Amino acid sequence: MSTRLRKLTLLATAVLAALTLAACGDSHTRVTTGTYAGESGKNAPYLNVGPLVYQVQVSRQLNPYDPGDAPYLAGLTAAQKKLEPGQEWFGVFVQVYNNHTERLPAATQFTVTDTQGNTYTPVMATAANQFTYRGGTVPGHGRLPQLDTIAAAGPTQGALLLFKIQTVSLDNRPLTFHVVDPTDAAQTASAELDV
Repeated sequence: MSTRLRKLTLLATAVLAALTLAACGDSHTRVTTGTYAGESGKNAPYLNVGPLVYQVQVSRQLNPYDPGDAPYLAGLTAAQKKLEPGQEWFGVFVQVYNNHTERLPAATQFTVTDTQGNTYTPVMATAANQFTYRGGTVPGHGRLPQLDTIAAAGPTQGALLLFKIQTVSLDNRPLTFHVVDPTDAAQTASAELDV
């Protein structure tokens, strides 16, 4: 092989390697919007909200008569359990990651919206529901739900945000999940949900 051909081959290889690395993107890019895509959070966006990172594991309708869904609806008061005509239970299961050394506050403000502007806030169950997302603080280099909890060991591996939504909202998709930073309400993130 001639010297000139070797140089061209080496140059082409170097350019190809540079293009490949450039396509990888910046792994430290802050993401505040995304589209959910996948079972158990596979390919779901990691949403940066303040110093913490939120990931939707699963979002779906919940059936109060299904034995598999009943634990997710435990700990509700009689008034909370009552669904009005045209309402459905809807669960968003999330994980929260703290990649810093200090303990940091987790978000307590979440909403789900549909394309018609209907907005839903979570229904908070009592402590009897071990799947419910409760906010609080996330330990340094820790996560919510904590690994030694029922929620982390459950099928979704996420803490539950439980919503009562109008059935018509399921026709007004995509539903969008919104998170507000607890220390700065101007910082928010959102992700389209897979229903």
